[in-house]
Amino acid sequence: QVQLVESGGGLVQAGDSLRLSCAAAGRTLSSYTMGWFRQAPGKEREFVATIIRSGGTTFYADSVKGRFTISRDNAKNTVYLQMNSLKPEDTAVYYCATFNSGSGSYRASTNYNYWGQGTQVTVSS
Repeated sequence: QVQLVESGGGLVQAGDSLRLSCAAAGRTLSSYTMGWFRQAPGKEREFVATIIRSGGTTFYADSVKGRFTISRDNAKNTVYLQMNSLKPEDTAVYYCATFNSGSGSYRASTNYNYWGQGTQVTVSS
């Protein structure tokens, strides 16, 4: 069992930056490939970014590529999402999750098994 807790969300203006954190309890995150997803009101949960458990390889949704950076600090058992040049369309609840090893695409939320409770990010224009 892994408990994930996201933090760092808030209300910002377009063009601002935020850094989200995902801290874990119960298991060490270094064992997991980790992902960030987001869900806006009335929309399905969508892939944002993934970092492979070794930390050397990352994947991003086209909509955030070049603006967001996923990273991890295994010593702190924490994964981060640095979000720069935020846009109103980035407004959503952001979730971190552990990838279910042996599953298929990193971009499919159904391939992740443990989830945090989410943190709200609101970007005003």
